[in-house]
Amino acid sequence: MHSFIGAIDNGTTSSRFLIFDENGNLVIGHQLEYRQMYPHPGWVEQDPMEILASVVACIDGALRKFGLQGHHARSLKGIGITNQRETVVVWDRNTGKPLHNAIVWSDTRTKDIVSRLAESSEKGADAVKEVCGLPITTYFSAVKLRWLLENSPEVKEAHDNGNLMFGTVDSWLIYKLTGGAEDGIHVTDVTNASRTMLMDIKTLQWSDECLDFFGLNKDILPEIKPSSTLFGAINYEDLDEIKDVPIAGCLGDQHAALVGQHCFEAGEAKNTYGTGCFMLFNTGEEYIPSNNGLLTTVGYQFEGEPASYALEGSIAVAGSAVKWLRDNMGIIREADEINALAAAVPDNGGVVFVTAFSGLFAPYWRPDVRGCILGISQHTTKHHLARATLEATCFQTRAILDAMNADSGQALKTLRVDGGLSNSDVCMQLQANILGIDVSRPLMHESTALGAATAAGVHLGIGIWEGGFKAFVARTREAKEVLQVFKPEISEKDRDEQYDLWQKAIDKSLSWSE
Repeated sequence: MHSFIGAIDNGTTSSRFLIFDENGNLVIGHQLEYRQMYPHPGWVEQDPMEILASVVACIDGALRKFGLQGHHARSLKGIGITNQRETVVVWDRNTGKPLHNAIVWSDTRTKDIVSRLAESSEKGADAVKEVCGLPITTYFSAVKLRWLLENSPEVKEAHDNGNLMFGTVDSWLIYKLTGGAEDGIHVTDVTNASRTMLMDIKTLQWSDECLDFFGLNKDILPEIKPSSTLFGAINYEDLDEIKDVPIAGCLGDQHAALVGQHCFEAGEAKNTYGTGCFMLFNTGEEYIPSNNGLLTTVGYQFEGEPASYALEGSIAVAGSAVKWLRDNMGIIREADEINALAAAVPDNGGVVFVTAFSGLFAPYWRPDVRGCILGISQHTTKHHLARATLEATCFQTRAILDAMNADSGQALKTLRVDGGLSNSDVCMQLQANILGIDVSRPLMHESTALGAATAAGVHLGIGIWEGGFKAFVARTREAKEVLQVFKPEISEKDRDEQYDLWQKAIDKSLSWSE
């Protein structure tokens, strides 16, 4: 009987379960969207129980399809998990029930807390950056947890009584899938922990200094483990078919994509175009603090191996801008329609769209910026707006790449891409033009899920992952399959003029929301 690996992929708006064979080929998958809640402007919440239910339903749906192909559920030898990062879930230690809706990574309700914490330190927003690698912003988990303690009496009481459990979505899912309040295991991996502002980026352990700074008790935190190790085994009533199957891999979604894209060498980088857009640049075993507005994070860590670090640039709005054109403005009916619209004109007609719906992330870190569309004339059509929407992500990627080149001291020559928008030939050609380097799209589109499956497969020694991490890395050096490479088609002069116009638009949008 052949062996297979499953991957739980919890994204910002949907969950998926994908099954890969022992050669890393995608066999089958199932996907379901779940609710996003926006109680106030800038607030984004999800129901933790709905997240769990969507994952369980996706596993069930994928296994049914798997069975129709003639496979047995017991041939699933392990599961990896990858998840939206920084999203905060809190639950009761005794009942296992959530104490509040999950606060999503893109939520900006913590602006006042961020300002207060920054003002409390002589180092400002960099108060604990030397320890955790991150500036104080609305993005990360610790400030969201601080908000819950200050605004939810139920959460505050559980924290003070020793009954509070905290985790990012990976911790919540592993806890519930391994038994919940009775037997559930409270763990996370180094990549997710590195996004909380509570882990020492060098020791890979929870930092007492950071906990003191944010006023948090250590007993609420999960145990930190490598990305590829045994996290627990499935023990969930509605998943009897795969009871006792080990969960052997766990990475935050962007780190999983780094693994899935086989960026194992220092100097290699990938960019994932999803709801947001996230570029990770592998710096190897070297921890590099950023002087140019980037984040220092753990790229991945396999059991028995040192951690590999990465510089990261994060863009809050990418695919969600396309969704905004569809759902809010009604300019398109399906997301894919943006490609035909954008391709119908030779340029943006002078239109620049700063998609700062909730401020700008790296390298700007300006929560006061708001979205604006500039350069509109009577000549402007929906085609120009569609093109400007795609260009917005590409220009922000250029800003991040410039910062990465400066921090790392080496210029990137090829950018590997994945995620929904990477399927757009128009967007990827724009990206190559704006960056002035090759943009490489892989044959395997499911880089994130494949990264989670890889982590599980390496630990379990299954198929192409047999022999451990080093053996797998050695094999992948000659096996990186590329579907298409987009090369720059405009001059450096045109490229710089376009980027200068983008920077001018950024300047116009600053300090819109005080």
